[in-house]
Amino acid sequence: MLRFKRLHKLFGSKRVAFLEACIIGGVSGLAAVALKQSIEILMTWRLNNAVPLWLLLPSVGIVGGVASGWLLERVAPEATGSGIPQVKAALGYVDIPLNLRVALAKLFSTILALGAGLSLGRQGPTLQIGAALAAQLSRWVPTSPEYRRQLIAAGAAAGLAAGFNAPIAGVLFVVEELLQDFSGLTLGTAILASFVGAVVSRLLGGQGLNLSSFGMLQTGLSIQDLPFLALLGVLAGVLGGLFSNGLFTSLRLFRQLKTISLPMRIGLAGFISGLVGAVVTVAAQDNTGLREFLVTGGVGWEVIAIAFIAKFCLTLLAYGSGASGGIFAPALVLGASLGCLVSFLAQTTHGWLGFPVATLDSSNTTTYALTGMGAFFSAVTRVPITAIVIIFEMTANFNLVLPLMIGSGLAYLLSDKISSGSLYNRLLAFQGIQLTPTPSEANPWANLTAADLMQRRVETLSATMTLKDALKAFSRSHHRGFPVLSQGKLVGIITQTDLGDATQSATSNLQLQDIMTPHPVTVSPEASL
Repeated sequence: MLRFKRLHKLFGSKRVAFLEACIIGGVSGLAAVALKQSIEILMTWRLNNAVPLWLLLPSVGIVGGVASGWLLERVAPEATGSGIPQVKAALGYVDIPLNLRVALAKLFSTILALGAGLSLGRQGPTLQIGAALAAQLSRWVPTSPEYRRQLIAAGAAAGLAAGFNAPIAGVLFVVEELLQDFSGLTLGTAILASFVGAVVSRLLGGQGLNLSSFGMLQTGLSIQDLPFLALLGVLAGVLGGLFSNGLFTSLRLFRQLKTISLPMRIGLAGFISGLVGAVVTVAAQDNTGLREFLVTGGVGWEVIAIAFIAKFCLTLLAYGSGASGGIFAPALVLGASLGCLVSFLAQTTHGWLGFPVATLDSSNTTTYALTGMGAFFSAVTRVPITAIVIIFEMTANFNLVLPLMIGSGLAYLLSDKISSGSLYNRLLAFQGIQLTPTPSEANPWANLTAADLMQRRVETLSATMTLKDALKAFSRSHHRGFPVLSQGKLVGIITQTDLGDATQSATSNLQLQDIMTPHPVTVSPEASL
């Protein structure tokens, strides 16, 4: 602790904070690359093996699921699920473990679960890994609780930025969803950590979904597309809300299986996922490959509809089992599928009516798919700004901003009617954790009441005081206004403006009760600032 204080004194608090942000961003980026490439190695082996799929996929699913569950149960039970609710709780001053043990357990259990074919994503785990590594750094370099919270926020932003290669979206998600309050230094360290994490991830090949080829895409958006984009937003909102409710239904069903251990539950989910993948081969692809497959088009609506249904159900199954993995990537896949289906509907309607009702060119399906990704993501996670920015950062196509705003905005509003409230607050409540707004130590005003700052010895004027006497009282005081009392009770206030208006047209017989402002607004001494 003494060395840390000396370091702060030597270099300054802000410089040390930015140095730590760079370290956190770099380590989070390395962890994200390791996670991605390890999963890809297992997925490539699983899908390019001489063993028949009907035998290989269920076998790998159950073995990988059991191994992942065993690791979670024995090493870090708090690393189940996406990890985002745990990070939000830690940032909300709830005592939840975040350390190197959690980070390593999360890393390896996610590799095993996703490599085994469970329909979950890696971006949520990278967020928890980054936050856990940052929390460990705060233990190695002892600091205050508020400063530790600042480092955890930076680690979470860096982890998500490295997972998506979207540094702005990483910061926005932390601000929009995870933090209840933040300071300028917290935001600055989060931005720097996100930038470093995304750069490290990109340089080392952790590019994830690479949609940069669509950066120069001419979307061909016209007024004719607006009804279908609105329809896409409505469908994404309804189905996204049902998906959110389905997560809790799945969690409740698996909770009732008390006699089955966590490894066996995840193994069962892996076995079922393998069986479905052997029959519906498109569902056996990883999230990145399936998204690119849908966004680039070239498949029939029947295949896309099957992929949507399979992904929807398998994701609910995998998440409910308690497997380590997130819902970001599955939400993007489901949104891309939905966008493709709406694009097919627009083209079919054109064939029925005989005149164009939407822009029908080679970019139409891709535009709808990308819009659907943002809309469904917004409906599930309830972070519409982050949803728009993620797709924009992955494509660098400004022409998509308007369709994304329409789709994501409608989806966000409608999903809240079906499944209200923050998804991650509800997940915490499901675990028995209620987040309450807690005043930040960085904001001392939040702890103060009116009694702490009010002036107890106050100059007052009588309601029967004449205008002439009131002018003399104002001339002797630096105050611009006074409380007016009658029989010891507050009956109004008088200001210099009131006196100025009265002296222009009034007689000297006027009293303050004739010109004061009656019934003034008051607060009790116990009222918070």
